[in-house]
Amino acid sequence: MPAAPTLASLAQPGILQGIPAQARYLTCQLRVGADPRAVLRELARQADGQHLVVGLGDSLVRELGIALPGLKAFCGVDGARVKLPATPADLWLWLRGSDRGDLLVRSRHLEALLAPAFDVQRITDAFSHHHNKDLTGYEDGTENPDAEEAPAVALVGEGEAAPAGSSFVAVQRWRHHMSRFEAMTRQQQDHTIGRERDTNEELDDAPDSAHVKRTAQESFEPEAFVLRRSMPWAEGNEGGLVFAAFGRSFDAFEAQLRRMSGAEDGIVDALFTFTEPETGAYYWCPPVHGGHIDLSAVGL
Repeated sequence: MPAAPTLASLAQPGILQGIPAQARYLTCQLRVGADPRAVLRELARQADGQHLVVGLGDSLVRELGIALPGLKAFCGVDGARVKLPATPADLWLWLRGSDRGDLLVRSRHLEALLAPAFDVQRITDAFSHHHNKDLTGYEDGTENPDAEEAPAVALVGEGEAAPAGSSFVAVQRWRHHMSRFEAMTRQQQDHTIGRERDTNEELDDAPDSAHVKRTAQESFEPEAFVLRRSMPWAEGNEGGLVFAAFGRSFDAFEAQLRRMSGAEDGIVDALFTFTEPETGAYYWCPPVHGGHIDLSAVGL
């Protein structure tokens, strides 16, 4: 008798794998009156979940006549003291690879595939920077769960309402105002993040507004662990971070964002002194079956 599949084997592989050298994000909207079913079936046949991670928005799933447990639209945070834009979309595609030109060719193919039903609203090119560092030079995702723990954090488990191996991802595109950051002293920069840049050591004397202190995952009740798969982006001399947090639900992300935004205790994360989100959206990433994404949960 064959062994039962592991939770990780049911997931889109790109979720659990490390950050690629190059990436491209496509955010897509269903055309009014269009039937997405044929396009989504073809997309499912071509998407392996490794080189192309696929996420479906709540509005698209409901258009298919399905109410998927756990999936909802991002609507910001009640009581937030900073702007948290909500920019829901129907479809999110994360192209992963090592060659930027190849990603361009692949994204053009996808745009043509989607054209009968979807418009591509936004394309963002991203990349790995100095071994997973942010453009500020600080390491991103330091407290990510290790490979053994990641599936339990990032994936829906067996017996839960949504399909096992699927994942919920929160995506925000943050724009860094680099001149503000560069105007800070090195100590101010370190205290903004809460770590020493060169050693990545956490600073005991950092203020309560330091990002590390605002988002310490074990400090929440219950603990708020997510699997971060964020990547820097750049256009001309502007840039920032495409933040992506995968979880078995949106609960951990929402707990962190509530505290970061000052809605919990009035203290705003110091990150907001030099960067701000331009977008905010939630998606459901279906599991895989036979090497391709499995859309049976939404009737396809």
